[in-house]
Amino acid sequence: MTALFKKEIRSFLHSLIGYLVMGVFLLINGLFLWVFPTDFNIPDFGYASLDGLFIMAPFVFLFLVPAVTMRSFAEEQRSGTMELLLTKPLTDMQIIGAKFLAGLALVLLSLLPTLVYFISVYRLGLPPGNLDTGGIAGAYAGLFLLSAAFVAIGLFSSSLTDNQIIAFILAVLLSGFMYIGFDFIFSLSLFGPADLLIQQLGIETHYQSISRGVIDTRDLLYFASLIALFLGLTRLSLSSRKW
Repeated sequence: MTALFKKEIRSFLHSLIGYLVMGVFLLINGLFLWVFPTDFNIPDFGYASLDGLFIMAPFVFLFLVPAVTMRSFAEEQRSGTMELLLTKPLTDMQIIGAKFLAGLALVLLSLLPTLVYFISVYRLGLPPGNLDTGGIAGAYAGLFLLSAAFVAIGLFSSSLTDNQIIAFILAVLLSGFMYIGFDFIFSLSLFGPADLLIQQLGIETHYQSISRGVIDTRDLLYFASLIALFLGLTRLSLSSRKW
């Protein structure tokens, strides 16, 4: 499993897609936080806060994470190496786990440079350090869990097809629905007392909860269950190809 994990990391870093994902993520957030005259612009806002980053980042990841995961199984199936991979002394879950951790590692590498934004805002505060570090730590934790869920969804989408473009589109649609779809259904108030339960099925509610700096076990359990669900569906998809 470790060897497969290293292979996946090398393939990301030896191709354009890995650097493109990290570069686009940092560029988009950097422009909106420091350059463009928007509501997220930190100097114009006049308040030491990174809220703009944690509002925008999920929508950026909504497209960039599928770009990372779209090749995970689709490329293996297209090139015919999937059968070879399945003959290795690895279980399906070890293969899935290695690809999941590799995708998550690349997302984490994209997040690490944003600590520069934190340091900058921390020093620009009046007085310096006048910043809600607890809330920011919680928001980073929430963003990490959200990206892990997107990676799991992306792997499932990639396991369904041998076409990377289709895998990308499926992952964007599924991730988008899981992020804001349930909140949209909740806003329609169609199901009466069940509306609140429907809202709780969406990622955004739990992401916003953690982003406030409150680590609730219910939110952690939600993300763990969601990730396990889509990794389990990925295993089922791979197993079905052996029948």
